[in-house]
Amino acid sequence: MRRSEFDRAVADEFGARGSSLMTDLVLSSVGGRTSADALAAGVDPRDVWLALCEETDVPAERRYGVGRLDPRRR
Repeated sequence: MRRSEFDRAVADEFGARGSSLMTDLVLSSVGGRTSADALAAGVDPRDVWLALCEETDVPAERRYGVGRLDPRRR
């Protein structure tokens, strides 16, 4: 997962409260850091995304493959 995909996934799943979750919610599975701190420390965006999903009870079917743009139609 790229950082841009992570950002899209957070925006799609959490909407306006996504930025608050990024800076306020501490995630134990990424070293007891917020999402923003974990990303700044070099933690893989997919690991941060999955930790955020786990902490906020996002259903499994909405965790994988999110954030990707739809393939271009030819």
